[in-house]
Amino acid sequence: MNATPFLSAQEAQAFGKVGVLFGGRSAERDVSIMSGSGVLAALQSQGIDAHAFDPGQRSLAELAAEKFDRVFIALHGRFGEDGSLQGALELLGIPYTGSGVMASSVGMDKITTKILWLAENLPTPKYAVLNAHSDLGKVAADLGLPLIVKPPHEGSTIGITKVEQADAFQAAYDIAAALDDSVLAEEFVTGREFTVAVLGTGVNARALPVVEIVAPQGNYDYQNKYFTDDTQYFCPAVLDAAITAEMQRIAVQAYRSLGCEGWGRVDVLLRVADNKPFLLEVNTSPGMTSHSLVPMAARAEGISYEQLCVEILRSARLKMKG
Repeated sequence: MNATPFLSAQEAQAFGKVGVLFGGRSAERDVSIMSGSGVLAALQSQGIDAHAFDPGQRSLAELAAEKFDRVFIALHGRFGEDGSLQGALELLGIPYTGSGVMASSVGMDKITTKILWLAENLPTPKYAVLNAHSDLGKVAADLGLPLIVKPPHEGSTIGITKVEQADAFQAAYDIAAALDDSVLAEEFVTGREFTVAVLGTGVNARALPVVEIVAPQGNYDYQNKYFTDDTQYFCPAVLDAAITAEMQRIAVQAYRSLGCEGWGRVDVLLRVADNKPFLLEVNTSPGMTSHSLVPMAARAEGISYEQLCVEILRSARLKMKG
């Protein structure tokens, strides 16, 4: 990281006492610790009075007692990215980064996200919602094989299985059902994998350069996301200008349609047969690790990691009027 200060002492002091929330209680705790540690160091390098706070180990009473002027949420998954913490911060009156209660909750629920995107005529793969009584044979016939099975409230590809044979469907369902009350089965789209980072709010939301992800054997799993150097990233992605523009357009529309703000990341598949993009999911508190994609996209636009962290922190606010 380039830690050369670009904020004046007066600008840094204007942020007040800042809490960087990371760790938490979700299955993505380890990744959150990596993200938050990077954010904390970046903010401190600019002279900001930033302090670590782990909601997985400390209570909301302790959070209130810290008297933070604002907080940077670097939590991923449940109890940090799903609206629950955002609601607590609204009650405590502590301005925070990222999306508000509703957008965080909806963005964390891949099923509700798809319903809203389809209402906006945005492209997303066909799907089915499964429970213990679902006819898996009928679902496989409707969606075709292979298909993807995932817990709709987890991130970082946790609990996801690609089902290539019908007799493997039940085991894939059981893996996802152990993590979530409902299970999402999704049409498998054969194509290239991309992500689009979005900064800002409402009409001011804008897409950063598109990132293409090329994972070993096409398997962009938890290990290949965070702990190996085998996955390749291309930013800006090598694409026809019209396809790039369309991918960025639908990503920003997808972000706005859920009411996201501050920052986020929209994952997209480009179908190889016809170059049609399909929206997969939105991340309302994306990773900020050394392997993460939002900092990579920002760098391609000339925004350093430290500048990105400060821009996100500057957008911190309470979202509920009154």
